[in-house]
Amino acid sequence: MSVAAPEIEKSRATLDAWVRELMQWHFNPDTGCPFWLQWAEKAGWEPRREIKTYADLDRFGLFQDEWLRGGPVRRWVPKAYKDRPIYTFETGGSTGVPKSRVNIDDFRIDYENYSATLPDDKFPKGADWLMVGPSGPRRLRLAIEHLAQHRGGMCFMVDLDPRWVIKLIKMGEMDMMELYKRHVIDQALTLLKAHDSIKCLFTTPKLLEALCERVSLKKAGITGVFCGGTEMTPQFHRFAVEELMEGAHFAPTYGNTLMGLGPSKAPTPADNWAIIYYPPAPRAMIEVVDPDDPWKLVEYGTTGRTRLTTLTKEFFMPRFLERDECERERPCEQYPWDGVRNVRPFSRFQKTVVEGVY
Repeated sequence: MSVAAPEIEKSRATLDAWVRELMQWHFNPDTGCPFWLQWAEKAGWEPRREIKTYADLDRFGLFQDEWLRGGPVRRWVPKAYKDRPIYTFETGGSTGVPKSRVNIDDFRIDYENYSATLPDDKFPKGADWLMVGPSGPRRLRLAIEHLAQHRGGMCFMVDLDPRWVIKLIKMGEMDMMELYKRHVIDQALTLLKAHDSIKCLFTTPKLLEALCERVSLKKAGITGVFCGGTEMTPQFHRFAVEELMEGAHFAPTYGNTLMGLGPSKAPTPADNWAIIYYPPAPRAMIEVVDPDDPWKLVEYGTTGRTRLTTLTKEFFMPRFLERDECERERPCEQYPWDGVRNVRPFSRFQKTVVEGVY
């Protein structure tokens, strides 16, 4: 359903006000992090005075991928949080040194906000969860556990190292990769059989399909599936809902360590199984830009590269080009800001990106 212009204007005003508040926070010597304070000193202009709107963030230029690789990671910790326990989460790591992002409470806030989008009849309060996805240094490991706890349950986990899967694929060890995937699914099945309290599942598309080859979700007592990963295509969306769910609710989500996570719009027949996500504004925004001109938004319905801006008190990351592409989606009644349709790996990188278990 289309959204009225006043609602779009209201959401943009909220975003602009949040940007102004964050400029005062991140560039105040008492609260900002060393990285941005040093950046502003070298840049020779004052973001607290000169950045008034979200559009003004273009003045920062493109955020560089390499800034998050290696240390010292504490240069990203805002001075206001220097005495708080600090988490560091890694992204990917399939190519070179992993990127690191500091967290204090962002992963909790992001997943509590996402929790509000889940239907309680399918993701029952008090029910336990099973997490079958990337573990280790990734944010998901703690985030899904916090989501379960926030909803009154516990979270059971399996161990999964996606870097090993990617390495096996690159070596051509497909039989070994299948054995590892079976090892992961075996762990999940053991937990499902042992704990009748598990009603909710988080996993990736490939692992969901592998799990459903071995067990009926309905017989296992699963009523809600929260699923994320770059292999989430319209074809898989339809396959999951019509063949795998057996009445369970399917909640596809787009997210990563740098942005948090964006819920999907409830599908309508007109969407033709497209997966439409909306970023968690104003804490993060996704724009779809011309691959040859990252300062130019594409038209609605047109394919482009995703450009992410993260805006929290813990982490400020303006104008970062992701390794994804998608179509630009119009605002909707529930989310009166731009969304993205059918996110997938950026086609120009396809020969170099191995997605593994995602």
